[in-house]
Amino acid sequence: MLPRIICLAVGYVCGLFQTSYIYGKKSGIDIREHGSGNAGTTNALRTLGKKAGALTLLGDCLKCVLAVVLARLLFGGHQETDLLALELYAGAGCILGHNFPFYLKFKGGKGIAASVGLLLAFDIRIFPICAVLFFATFFLTHYVSLSSLLAYLGFLISVVVFGQMGMLDCTQPVLWEIYGLSAGLTALAYWRHRQNIVRLVHGNENKIYLGKKR
Repeated sequence: MLPRIICLAVGYVCGLFQTSYIYGKKSGIDIREHGSGNAGTTNALRTLGKKAGALTLLGDCLKCVLAVVLARLLFGGHQETDLLALELYAGAGCILGHNFPFYLKFKGGKGIAASVGLLLAFDIRIFPICAVLFFATFFLTHYVSLSSLLAYLGFLISVVVFGQMGMLDCTQPVLWEIYGLSAGLTALAYWRHRQNIVRLVHGNENKIYLGKKR
């Protein structure tokens, strides 16, 4: 249990690096007081432009990669059977730190960019599945929220399928733990997007166009 708590704590500390908030402060604004009020990639893109959006995506992605790598360095030598679970705990901690930073009164982002980093570091084979789901949905609908939610659902399904096919190289008890964590992260993403879901249902969700809208 202690290694799991350590990984959660390490991840949470990594997640406290709020890229969009720091970028916004350098530009003289608090990103949480503009646009959707969310300290994440989409709001940075809408409020501060493409450069801010790209840097936020990169920064939030890399901090989750760092969290997973630190877990691997700390426990990779003597916890091989549980290592994948420990990496996921670190990623989950990073997403929690991103979403609920204590020094910003627990008002952060929604964890999607950080989750991209988790995908890259946790199991690179799942990343293209989620990427295809995200971009196919985005270019068809231009809804970032819907694209993110479907990609997260793809993540959960892929983890379970990979695990049951023996592709994650874990014992069954560890697999159940990984499934539970993955389901918890997916539920958190849907909860953080609850207002977006309401707007999607009512047909008034904001769209994002990467180029000039025709």
